[in-house]
Amino acid sequence: MIKLFSVKEKQKKDAAAAANGKAVKQSAGELRLQKDISELDLPKNVSIRFPDGQDKIMNFEITLKPDEGLYKGGAFLFTFAVPSGYPHDPPKVKCLTKVYHPNIDLEGNICLNILREDWKPVLTITAVVYGLNFLFLAPNPDDPLNKEAAQMMQQSPAQFERLVSQSITRGCAIGGDYFPPARGERSG
Repeated sequence: MIKLFSVKEKQKKDAAAAANGKAVKQSAGELRLQKDISELDLPKNVSIRFPDGQDKIMNFEITLKPDEGLYKGGAFLFTFAVPSGYPHDPPKVKCLTKVYHPNIDLEGNICLNILREDWKPVLTITAVVYGLNFLFLAPNPDDPLNKEAAQMMQQSPAQFERLVSQSITRGCAIGGDYFPPARGERSG
């Protein structure tokens, strides 16, 4: 269990700010997200970063480094934008690392059912992270965003595996698009 910051510390800060005439009102979404983050249980191959500081928790980044499967050795950066309607509305997640994957398109959109139709308020950020991790362990060509990658995966699995490996380690062009080595950085 990772304790990034405790709810009590945040409450103390808010009370101090209120005493100084700077009332801080948190939305229900912020309160729930704060709870989720305080209970975050990340696998060892995942790290979290708050680019705007830990007081601004509605936007953060996750770096996922698969330790098995086709994408092993890569590092993939995801941004999370959590809406104020969270947990009733799912977080908006984008992959900033350009990756040759059937379930992630060239703009970084992700096809993960719990981020769309199967989202339920009982789900947490931990569930989303495990879902993303699973996408790298078991890409699903039957529900693709990158149709070319899905078609290659189905029709020529060995070629698909070679292209994934090549794109992760040294970068390569696939179908006119260049995939830089996957180091968890922003790419375009």
